[in-house]
Amino acid sequence: MPLQTGSVAGGISGMDLALNPAEAGRPLVTEALQSSMHLPDVTWPEVAAYDESIALVPLGSTEQHGPHLPEGTDHMIARGLSREAAERTGYLCTPTITVGVSDHHRQFSGTMWVEPPVFRDYVESLTRNLTAHGIDRVIYVNAHGGNVQHLQEVSKRLHKDGTAYAIEWMWDESIPELVDELFETNGPHAGPKETSMVAYLEDLVREDELEAAYEGGMVPVDRETFTRNGARVFHDSIENSANGSFGDPRDASAEKGAQLFEAATDQLVELADWLVDRPKDDLLPAEYV
Repeated sequence: MPLQTGSVAGGISGMDLALNPAEAGRPLVTEALQSSMHLPDVTWPEVAAYDESIALVPLGSTEQHGPHLPEGTDHMIARGLSREAAERTGYLCTPTITVGVSDHHRQFSGTMWVEPPVFRDYVESLTRNLTAHGIDRVIYVNAHGGNVQHLQEVSKRLHKDGTAYAIEWMWDESIPELVDELFETNGPHAGPKETSMVAYLEDLVREDELEAAYEGGMVPVDRETFTRNGARVFHDSIENSANGSFGDPRDASAEKGAQLFEAATDQLVELADWLVDRPKDDLLPAEYV
C-alpha cells in the first residue's frame, strides 16, 4: 500500500506522515502508555531503565467456551488483569501466552493445545529468559484451569535451583466469596463468571446463544458425577457437557464483570507488592539440614 504523503523514494523528509501521528490522525502516545511496562509496547532503553525485579506473565488458552463465548476467553481475561495490574504498579507485563494445556476440550472445533511437557518446558524457558534481564520473581497470571498443575511444576523447578521465585495465580480463586455472592448457579467453565468478565472486557458475548448454552450445558454443576469412590471418572469436558458450557451464563452481566475484574485486580496488585517486598534470601530454597 503506498504512503499517502511522501514515499520511500522521496527520502526521510517525505515521510512526515509516519513520524507525526497527530497529523496522520493516529493517537499520540499517552502518558499512561509511557509509564506502562507492557513489554510489547516499550523500547529496549525503557526496559533497561526498569528497576524492579518482578514480571507478570499472563497465560490462558484458546479453546471452546460454549456456544456463547469466544475461544480466547481465558487469555483475554489473563491479559486484561495483567495489564491493569501493570498500569497500576509500573511492574513489567510480558506478552500473553495464548495456548495452553487444553486437550480435554479437543472434541470441540477450534480448540488448540500443546502437550503438557511442551507447555512446561516453554514456560520454564521463557521465565529463565526473564532472569537474564534481572527478573527473579514472577507471577503467572493464569485464567485456565488446565494450566494450573503445570505452572506449579515449573515454579518448583525454578525454585529448586534458585533461578527465580514463581507463583501460579488463578484469578477466580482469589475472590471465591464474591463469585459465590454474585452467581446463584456458577460453573467452572464458560459459566456466568467468565461470561461476565468477557462482557466487561471485550464485549464479545453472543447474547443470542445464552439460552442455548444453558439448555445444552451442565446446569446445575453436579460435581458428584465427576467422581466415584474418591476417583475422578472423566477425562474430557464433553463427557459432562454436550456444548462445553457449565453453569448458567444467563446470570452474567458486564456490571458483575466489572466487580469481578476490580476485586481480582486488587488481589493481584497486593500479591505482586508482597512479592516485591520480600527479601531475596527469603525466596531461595532452604539449606540442607
